[in-house]
Amino acid sequence: MSKMLEIRWHGRAGQGVVTAGESLGEAALHADMFFQAFPEYGAERMGAPIKAYTRLSDQQIEIHSPILEPDMVIVVNPNLIGIVDMTEGLKPDGMLLVNTPQTPAEIRERLNFHTGTVWCVDATGIAMSELKRDIPSTVMLGVVAQASDVIALETIVAATRESLGSRLRPEVVDANVRALERANKECVRG
Repeated sequence: MSKMLEIRWHGRAGQGVVTAGESLGEAALHADMFFQAFPEYGAERMGAPIKAYTRLSDQQIEIHSPILEPDMVIVVNPNLIGIVDMTEGLKPDGMLLVNTPQTPAEIRERLNFHTGTVWCVDATGIAMSELKRDIPSTVMLGVVAQASDVIALETIVAATRESLGSRLRPEVVDANVRALERANKECVRG
């Protein structure tokens, strides 16, 4: 039976949301999986709310449409809660991954989301600690590995080392890997 994971990302333009979705797709290639990663363009100014999508599957993907009923929603910028409907179309047993120091119970209450699973991690805090920059999008990939059984953390780490290794200094690559691993360990499920 085919296993497909459909993800919708929420963030602000300039936060690396599209890049994180593509990085997850590249990690899927390392696991001999198929992927699609694409943004939804609108007001393309810096700081504007944006959506991006990622599909991962163990079989060839023949769907070529936006993801209307995601299995997982990743909220990179928690300031969008209340501005954008984060749970729109999210499957009842879906997963909501939020970059926040709040608890899953607090997020459930704020979003009136009482089904599925909520995962919270302070990805911004981890990014500031490890990377010295507020770039939480890629850090959220560590939570994806923890929350789903589709892609392993080791696969994401290997893909990250490969894609960043040719462009960045080794200590920067190591900091990114530490950030992914921390997010994977520090995320809280509720």
